[in-house]
Amino acid sequence: MSEKKVPGVSDYHDPAGGWGALGAVARAVRQQMAPIREMEALRRMNQPNGFDCPGCAWPDPKHTSSFEFCENGAKAVTWEATSKRTTPEFFAQHTVSELWTWHDHALENEGRLTHPMAYDKATDSYVVVSWDEAMQRIGAGLRALPDPNMAEFYTSGRASNEAAFLYQLFAREYGTNNFPDCSNMCHEATSVGLPESIGVGKGTVTLEDFDHCDALFSFGHNPGTNHPRMLSTLREISLRGKPIIVFNPLPERGLERFMAPQSPAEMLSGKSTPIASTYYRVKVGGDVAALKGMMKYLLDTDTAERAAGRPGTIDHDFIAANATGFEALVADLQATTWEAIERKSGLSRADLEAAAAVYANAERVIVCYGMGITQHNHGTENVQQIANLLLMRGNIGREGAGICPVRGHSNVQGDRTVGITEKPNKALNEGIRKRFGFDPPTAHGHDAVEAVKAIRDGRSHALICLGGNLAVAMSDPEVTFAAMAKLDLVVHIATKLNRSHLIMARESILLPCLGRTELDMQAGGPQSVTVEDSMSMVHASAGRLKPASPLLKSEPAIVAAMAKATLPDSKVDWNAMVADYDHIRDAIEAVFPIFERFNDRVREPGGFRLYIAASEGVWDTPDQRAHFLLAKGLDEDVQGPEDTLTLATLRSHDQYNTTIYGMDDRYRGITGRRDVIFIHPDDLAARGLQHGDCIDVEAVGKPGSAPRVVRGYTAVAYPIAEGSVAMYYPEGNALVALDNYDARSGTPSYKSVPVRILAAQPVTP
Repeated sequence: MSEKKVPGVSDYHDPAGGWGALGAVARAVRQQMAPIREMEALRRMNQPNGFDCPGCAWPDPKHTSSFEFCENGAKAVTWEATSKRTTPEFFAQHTVSELWTWHDHALENEGRLTHPMAYDKATDSYVVVSWDEAMQRIGAGLRALPDPNMAEFYTSGRASNEAAFLYQLFAREYGTNNFPDCSNMCHEATSVGLPESIGVGKGTVTLEDFDHCDALFSFGHNPGTNHPRMLSTLREISLRGKPIIVFNPLPERGLERFMAPQSPAEMLSGKSTPIASTYYRVKVGGDVAALKGMMKYLLDTDTAERAAGRPGTIDHDFIAANATGFEALVADLQATTWEAIERKSGLSRADLEAAAAVYANAERVIVCYGMGITQHNHGTENVQQIANLLLMRGNIGREGAGICPVRGHSNVQGDRTVGITEKPNKALNEGIRKRFGFDPPTAHGHDAVEAVKAIRDGRSHALICLGGNLAVAMSDPEVTFAAMAKLDLVVHIATKLNRSHLIMARESILLPCLGRTELDMQAGGPQSVTVEDSMSMVHASAGRLKPASPLLKSEPAIVAAMAKATLPDSKVDWNAMVADYDHIRDAIEAVFPIFERFNDRVREPGGFRLYIAASEGVWDTPDQRAHFLLAKGLDEDVQGPEDTLTLATLRSHDQYNTTIYGMDDRYRGITGRRDVIFIHPDDLAARGLQHGDCIDVEAVGKPGSAPRVVRGYTAVAYPIAEGSVAMYYPEGNALVALDNYDARSGTPSYKSVPVRILAAQPVTP
């Protein structure tokens, strides 16, 4: 960073974790919670009879440690279990128009919602309604639609398996497969790409596999902020002396060094553990080039080694027995030049060959990746190139090796498993028909991008949101916000107020629900729900805190109530389902046989793992083979003119998706602000700019497209890859056009936007 002093911008020299993390936890607790409530909540997090941390989807090691939580997990819990309340009196004092001017952090920081509310246009305020009246309005609004496909059913990845299953059952009995989902915006490229490659849209590793890997490769993710419990796993690999190779456009402290707060030796000595043995700053959008460079080295080295009579670097026996398409991959790699690979990746041939040599010399390798891989125009192909790399040496289907998509939301994977998909398969439809006696719709529905387009174009008139902050999470807020203001009915099921709740439809209803930390008491007694983590482990979660308001209802109860109000002749016994969630799990098992003995197995400490065929070297594809699949060329995204930079949006350390806990980004040295953009010093100098300058950022769109500009940001000179820039999400969403997405998965290209950086222009009055 430059020596020039810029307010709120400095260097951060400490490791990830350590005393900084403990201090942040203490501040979060102090700001949000009452002492008794806070200790009870944190004590029960990630315990066999407690609740699952809502902070991320990284697995819990054996569910035994009373201290198995991280800084951001503690923030998530204190944010939910806060003693602050957003009451009817608050809404009486603040109109929706006024609240729209508040910062997103301030909206959620008001605390937990306490009453069901409906928008009153005459006063421009939310006013209290009874649960019965709210359900009557929802049912009447949905029944009034001429076509069920004019309704959209959005799901947040924090919804439990039980809530998500009832939700998809309700929507399908209603008559639609319109399921825009947060997965559409993050790892849908995984869900689409991996089934074609290896037969399953999930990772193939378990947490125990990390104890046996000989090397780990990390692409496009930041565990120190987005899934900090992963740092303990990376630390153990490092302490075993195994290499961790990182490809990421900018340095992330959690991938550099980590001081474990649960290690007295490190905390008292001030020592930390190095994480990455080598850190390659690949250009934004350069991962496919880097992967092809590594594979090209393997191919060339294999040819030379075999010609010399030595074992090669490619496992030809594994490929012959398990896979197809290798010859086409060889031809593609041979046709790809090193000059193009170096130019696109921003890395030298020597660097890529060194990384590939580490891979070739390791018997068992795990590759982890995040949204730096998936959120591109060709995110699906990006994922498949990682699978190609692993298949070349037989690194899928055996201990200590495999592919590991690192997901964010705590149950985004589980929601998919229990039916939240706009593309139902024959088995799902037949399972519902057999168990519940109605014929679900078979036509493909809308994903998130298609849902916004349908609302924009007047083809959809109602939106039901099971959690989340859809309008803010989506790309192109100018289009998205205007579209959602045209709706006839919008329903939000939420714990806290957010900006999406302030985009008013003709009928807008806000329903407060229980959080994961709170006691869920139904007719059959206290209930637990279940979640599935990134490694297909399913376990129970049971809150025990007193609910924030006596009027709160659980998500399953709210979904069932909406279904009863909308479908008077429903074939589903909604009352029985909600009275005892065991009945929901029995129904899940009936529809999805992979949940065999669901209720019995989930009561075992730590739960159980769903069967993943590829983990056993079994390929659930039409021909029962794994597939090498091609990515044509090296461009992951639409390219701009030569003078453009490529922007990626990212999260701050005081943030979880659209939830902003505070205005700091500790590990990147940002304090009290979010209006910054990270740029390589040479890219600044080439444009006549300096660290600390006020700049405008303009997206380079298609010819004739409307200009997209964010103004008045502060340039921060940062050691990011040249040609790449980064700014915070969701602020950067204004630069992502609604049509800028992966056509195969529907995932918006948040991680690769061609932009120009300009000196700030005076604002016209």
